[in-house]
Amino acid sequence: MRRPRGEPGPRAPRPTEGATCAGPGESWSPSPNSMLRVLLSAQTSPTRLSGLLVIPPVQPCCLGPSKWGDWPPGGGPSTGHVQGLQRLLEQARSPGELLRWLGQNPTKVRAHHYPVALRRLGQLLGSRPRPPPVEQATLQDLSQLIIRNCPAFDMHTIHVCLHLAVLLGFPADGPLVRALEQERRLRLPPKPPPPLSSLLRGGQRLEAALSCPRFLRYPRQHLISSLAETRPEELTPHVMVLLAQHLARHRLREPQLLEAIARFLVVQENQLSSKVVQKLVLPFGRLNYLPLEQQFMPCLERILAREAGVAPLATVNILMSLCQLRCLPFRALHFVFSPGFINYISGTPHALIVRRYLSLLDTAVELELPGYRGPRLPRRQQVPIFPQPLITDRARCKYSHKDIVAEGLRQLLGEEKYRQDLTVPPGYCTDFLLCVGSSGAVLPVRTQDPFLPYPPRSCPQGQAACSPTTRDPAQRVVLVLRERWHFCRDGRVLLGSRALRERHLGLMGYQLLPLPFEELESQRGLPQLKSYLRQKLQALGLRWGPEGG
Repeated sequence: MRRPRGEPGPRAPRPTEGATCAGPGESWSPSPNSMLRVLLSAQTSPTRLSGLLVIPPVQPCCLGPSKWGDWPPGGGPSTGHVQGLQRLLEQARSPGELLRWLGQNPTKVRAHHYPVALRRLGQLLGSRPRPPPVEQATLQDLSQLIIRNCPAFDMHTIHVCLHLAVLLGFPADGPLVRALEQERRLRLPPKPPPPLSSLLRGGQRLEAALSCPRFLRYPRQHLISSLAETRPEELTPHVMVLLAQHLARHRLREPQLLEAIARFLVVQENQLSSKVVQKLVLPFGRLNYLPLEQQFMPCLERILAREAGVAPLATVNILMSLCQLRCLPFRALHFVFSPGFINYISGTPHALIVRRYLSLLDTAVELELPGYRGPRLPRRQQVPIFPQPLITDRARCKYSHKDIVAEGLRQLLGEEKYRQDLTVPPGYCTDFLLCVGSSGAVLPVRTQDPFLPYPPRSCPQGQAACSPTTRDPAQRVVLVLRERWHFCRDGRVLLGSRALRERHLGLMGYQLLPLPFEELESQRGLPQLKSYLRQKLQALGLRWGPEGG
């Protein structure tokens, strides 16, 4: 007589005590490594199945027509039928019932139903007080169903089935795990060809090293060895630009590599355009490194004289790097400050950034080149240099010590006796600024003009700028945070832009009080930081009243 669909059939004889169930198509080994034997043991702990029980239910997904059941005419099966089958699998009371739901509903089965069935099997085997019996034929049939249909699985379904099969104790060399593993490998993206470092020339090896992401963290020794193996004729502008950008981006002040860039620039002078030169020169200014190559500066002066009118932005970028090195050539300054050049860049898309760079160059001329007698940037063309904290400081604000230092100053001096993030002429943003009287007393900032005059007043011969003492007896003290990212990677040399800022503030008459990151990081809590700031300020002879707050 035909049995109604879904009705449990007659049970097979229960296996004898101590027997183990075989994986698909082979006998089970009595080895203790068989996880299924552990699962069927009377002493099995519920925690043994935690790997199965914590896996979230598999969500239904539409994978298109499957190889085990085509859609009926008129479209795919209804969502209700697919989800209804998933509920039946999740509520199955025995492994045999699981197999029947899968085998008797081929048009409703989808790929995601198989991990649901495996997960339910693990739950049944770990149920208490007594797990249901498991028939070897049931496991074999379930395995064969998965093997037959796994070519239509997506990558996620294959991974889930593999994980569950291993947890259920299916042998790693058995048909089920082998079939799933084979499908997993077929879906992996093709592996890149093996490295051809032995076949590549030196320049190609260096370029490959610079282009590989894994060298971003530990680049130095590999780059040095690759460069040492490279013959000069194998180096190309592209490779050297990659090297220069790599050093600048990661603040690597590596003399051997920087000297190699300088030598390349000198040797290839006639073949390099200013657009390439600006990229090669960038790390020297950023890393505050003046190369030992004697022809470095003469070579750059010749390139600037040849290319200045061809690429204005590249010309200004080269001069910015040289400004950080205090090596500005007068001839190039004459050109960029000429009315023709200024009028030309005013109509270009990058006019604002060029005017900002020219304003910085004009400040450097004012403060550091007293012997310059050429044209200057007209006052109407000048703009603030750095009107707000630099991008790197804004990006790393959550790692900065600025907030805790501000709180320490507030409790130590009071809010009215310091200013934070104040931009002083010609456009440098200061971390903290104090106004100090001639007796050393810290004065309320609101009662004083916090700005020193710019351009600074004349000073005795031999000084570029000085702090006036007759007409304005108040002294301006700038507390300068020296965070970890303000230095080159070795932690000892300030980046070029930071050194330039401190140099110019000092030349304008501001007294600088550096707060190095090593000292700030050693302070444990606000009380220690207040004591540290008190010692720093008292070392300058500063006095103030009772602590605020």
